[in-house]
Amino acid sequence: MSVWKLVKLNFGRSPAHFGEVGIGMEETSDRVRSDALFSAWVSIYARLFGKDAVEELLQQFPSQDKPELIPPFRISSTFIYREVGDRTIYYLPRPLKFPTKYPDDDLAFFKTYKKLNYLPLELWQRWYQGEGVKDSDIQELIDETKNKSHGELRQLGTFDYKQAFHTDKVPKIAVDRVTRATNLYHTGFVQFAWDKNPAGLYFLLQLSSEGEQLADKLHAALNLLGEEGIGGERSSGAGRFDVTWSELPTNWQQLVDFSDGKYHSILSLFWDSSITEDFLKNASYEIQERGGWIVDNQVRRKMVRMFSEGSVFLTPKPPAGKLVDVTPKEFRKHRIYRSGISLSLPIKVKEK
Repeated sequence: MSVWKLVKLNFGRSPAHFGEVGIGMEETSDRVRSDALFSAWVSIYARLFGKDAVEELLQQFPSQDKPELIPPFRISSTFIYREVGDRTIYYLPRPLKFPTKYPDDDLAFFKTYKKLNYLPLELWQRWYQGEGVKDSDIQELIDETKNKSHGELRQLGTFDYKQAFHTDKVPKIAVDRVTRATNLYHTGFVQFAWDKNPAGLYFLLQLSSEGEQLADKLHAALNLLGEEGIGGERSSGAGRFDVTWSELPTNWQQLVDFSDGKYHSILSLFWDSSITEDFLKNASYEIQERGGWIVDNQVRRKMVRMFSEGSVFLTPKPPAGKLVDVTPKEFRKHRIYRSGISLSLPIKVKEK
């Protein structure tokens, strides 16, 4: 029996820099993916509780050597939430398959539909676990394509995702340590709304029975991570956040308890060494390359390719995932892992 938590990260006035593979310092993502969150969380866990404690923790996760293990916890990637009046809009990645009752003739609104990379929770649930696409949804998508809609989708915040944040480029100066020559460059930062309709990031946490015993330690480590910051440019004060750790609200509990779907849409990055052609039949997915640097050593981790959030698989059980060893050959201090542990939700989709 597992326990789910909803964890909100409130950045307040603190900007953040979330890098991605292939994105230079001038650009920033608007959120943190599950593997980066896992790495930052485990690193701060090691600082707080010691090397032996973190090694014991990592030994509990499934890997290529021990694929049968059940992980003590699973996490989703972080996604945007937005406070509007007395309600909170939680955005979820749109699954990469059409929802039930999606029409064959979508030419009049597909341009707008394909831009909806994230859906409000209520709409996500209705489209992929409920009655599917309504005629009024189709008409409003058409209206939005032509000009601007004023119906239920608009009220749910379907078209307002980018109002939760804005990005800026900040000029900086690099000084050569030897020649003292200077070089101008720019760094991208994301700033979440903090005054009117405040916004931030959230993620889902699923604890196993054994993982529940670690909840207090994980909570303490996450609080410390919030004080230190997540992402890049932490020395400039970027990436700091306050943590709200809570039980699942009723609407979220309905999502995770849904049992009438043959497909699973992942909310995290997902990697497994035992993927087969049969597993990929009837799947719809995107691949995300993950790399990066080892902090304080300036050595690149091995590159690994993972399934990205929103990928959909036809499987009787949720995709499990594993930790993948990305330790470079020249690094011998300790092993470096990247999390491909998956967290997913069951869904219904339009059948061919």
